[in-house]
Amino acid sequence: MKNPEPTSSHPQMSFELRSDHLAGYLRVDQIRTDTLTQLVAGWADPDTRDDVIEALDGLAAVVQGIRREGELDAAIEEIEGVASMDTARVEIKTGTAGRLLRELGKVAHTLGRFNLAALLPAQGREAGAA
Repeated sequence: MKNPEPTSSHPQMSFELRSDHLAGYLRVDQIRTDTLTQLVAGWADPDTRDDVIEALDGLAAVVQGIRREGELDAAIEEIEGVASMDTARVEIKTGTAGRLLRELGKVAHTLGRFNLAALLPAQGREAGAA
């Protein structure tokens, strides 16, 4: 499916609808950049290089084979550990939070048009059912 045209003034960190309006996307390019940078830093360190390569080989085997439950997560955690990778998160300031909230609101409004109850907190759904 072709990627839709960006609907955000900052598409590198944004919410947008899928073209069929049945799902949305959260795009956060900075997480990918940070992940690859931290991975390469671990790989480039002579003290951890062999461990990182071994962990990447383990992940490759999991991805190419038939996965057992939890195996993919374990392989990824192994890489994160040996490469000393940080938690995948991005700091946002007030203006960015407001923009993302507006974008998410538009996506949620469109997605909820056939199932508004799914957008309500569990407590709100119970109260609405009474």
